[in-house]
Amino acid sequence: MTETLDPMDQSKIDHQKLAQQLLAQARAEGVELVGPNGLLNQLTANVLEIALEAEMDEHLGYEKHQFTGRNGGNSRNGRRSKTVLTEIGPVEIQVPRDTDASFDPQIVKKRQRRLTGVDEIVLSLSAKGLTTGEIAAHFDDVYGASVSRETISKITDKVIAEMTDWSVRPLDPVYPVVFIDAIHVKIRDGQVANRPVYVAIGVTTAGEREILGLWAGDGGEGYGTRTGSFPEFRAAA
Repeated sequence: MTETLDPMDQSKIDHQKLAQQLLAQARAEGVELVGPNGLLNQLTANVLEIALEAEMDEHLGYEKHQFTGRNGGNSRNGRRSKTVLTEIGPVEIQVPRDTDASFDPQIVKKRQRRLTGVDEIVLSLSAKGLTTGEIAAHFDDVYGASVSRETISKITDKVIAEMTDWSVRPLDPVYPVVFIDAIHVKIRDGQVANRPVYVAIGVTTAGEREILGLWAGDGGEGYGTRTGSFPEFRAAA
């Protein structure tokens, strides 16, 4: 009896073999795994460039060097260099251009200098209580990349603006069930300290759970139990 291999397992095996081949080739050629000219850097650049070329194909309606694309009114117009900051450090890529400058890439957008993962790292470090200067130093030490304090502030300010919009959104008129709990997180208020953050979760009439609000406590034991209520939540609901 022959056992059929699951397609997902086969794909994983193929990827592992490819990774082993690439690593062996890099070692044979003396290429480092990480660093500005490392294997991961080159792979990231290649994947991004392939994705950008595919976007250009879709934008123009034909693949590169195809006869159907001649005299079509818009065509490829070379490439331009661009450096983006990624989770493995700065990566230089070649972005394709078209003659009428109507190409609007999505994988790496115009004027975008950071990939999404970098923003997540900044927010994670900020949530742990690091200052903008400490975060900038972290990127310099770990990734060899220069990220200004202004850029870091813009990233965190964007999240604050989104949270403000979320906090004033309209709520459903009725929540049959409401759960209230608390988690302790590190919050910087002059100094970093553990403080409780109370969360209210409501169950809608459709049976879906929704976070109704978050409130930072003063660190006193039994804050919610002692007061017996959450004035902000009552007002919002």
